[in-house]
Amino acid sequence: MTSSTTTTETATGARAPRPVGWRWAPHWVLAFVILWPAPGYAEGVMVLGALAAIIHLVAARFRGGAALLSAPAWALTSVLFFAYWLPQLISAVDSVDVGRALREALVDLRYLPFLWLVASAVATRRGRRITLGGLAVIVAVWTIDGLCEVVFGSSPLFFGIDQVKQLISSRPMCTLEQVAAADRLGGVLGPCNLKLGVVLASLSPFGLYWAGRRFGASGWVISSAAIGIVVLFAGSRASWLTYALVLLLSGWRLLGWRRLLAVFAAGVVIAVVAAVSSPQVRERIERTAIGLSADEADVDNALSGRARIWDAALCMIRENPINGVGARGFREAFPGCDPRPDEMAAWGDGPAFHAHQIVLEIGSETGLIGLLMWLAGVAMAWRAWRFASPEAREQARPAMLALAVTVFPLNTHLAFYSTFWGGFTLLLSALYAGSLLARVEPVQPQDGVLR
Repeated sequence: MTSSTTTTETATGARAPRPVGWRWAPHWVLAFVILWPAPGYAEGVMVLGALAAIIHLVAARFRGGAALLSAPAWALTSVLFFAYWLPQLISAVDSVDVGRALREALVDLRYLPFLWLVASAVATRRGRRITLGGLAVIVAVWTIDGLCEVVFGSSPLFFGIDQVKQLISSRPMCTLEQVAAADRLGGVLGPCNLKLGVVLASLSPFGLYWAGRRFGASGWVISSAAIGIVVLFAGSRASWLTYALVLLLSGWRLLGWRRLLAVFAAGVVIAVVAAVSSPQVRERIERTAIGLSADEADVDNALSGRARIWDAALCMIRENPINGVGARGFREAFPGCDPRPDEMAAWGDGPAFHAHQIVLEIGSETGLIGLLMWLAGVAMAWRAWRFASPEAREQARPAMLALAVTVFPLNTHLAFYSTFWGGFTLLLSALYAGSLLARVEPVQPQDGVLR
């Protein structure tokens, strides 16, 4: 581990400790993302990163924190964490499973030091170059791997991961039943973890902004087409909407409206060709079209049963308006609020696990208190953006866009209080806070190198 301090001469000639930053933080963040196909290892890296951050701060006795993060970055990173975590803690008091909810809330405290580490990873020019550039490379590699699966029917990266898993444990990553049930491209995450579409759509701003800065409009267009094909084959309709927002908000500044409309027109053509060639894509498009009818049953079928889930979430909000049924308590509370308990659900047997929509998830699981705290976090993030300099906004734009499309309320979502998607969202929030409020780096007059 890099030493936490060095010594410098003060104006009076005394030597004082000066933190030099977490030079290893960018590599830790990238390792965490790279290991997402193996969730257990990714979780281990995150926990070790949190412990390393705490040890690092204790060793420095929390002195010179501004050399690691600016004071506003410390504050915003912490505020965004507590806007997420405090509703979870408060909702645990009278949740459907108090003991489990309290344990989950206490365990999730591990995210706070890890978020400080993530924010510090982008607090310097060097850190942003490694971290954001590394995320762009990950997006590119996963995209190429996904295109290989579109063409050849197999993901080279997942095949390699699966072979290693079988060597270690004599068991594959996915069972034969999970492979047979997969209805979309799994990519590096595999057929038993069909999240590649939504993950790639949310991470795509890092790849698109890097391509645009490095290769101009042509690089952005080629990258957007490649990522778009993978998202189309791998994604749910939620990921299609997420990616459309990314293209809209990142493309208009680079291409202008006319050329951006041409990009969307080309995307429609690609979608039509994909629907003709892929039964899975065609089925999702046809199901979406069914949802345009006025029949309630058709709408619920088009939404894969989500209309029924949303009715249950509204019931939970009415019955537990203050602090909800408890974070991750949706599945236990669902039978009592199921509007059609005698009918087979569109997703099969068993209760729904979460609300599949951010506002309804927060409202049903953490109540009005949770909604107000999340809104307070959004307000603080927006205020920081509003008062930031143009240079700070530009360096934070990829992380801002990734975070904004991930929590966009007019969409369906994964569970924000689950380990994977909660950690994913908090990671984006720390990248946003750290890059927007990065500390000012002086120029050394002797060589003109930015430090």
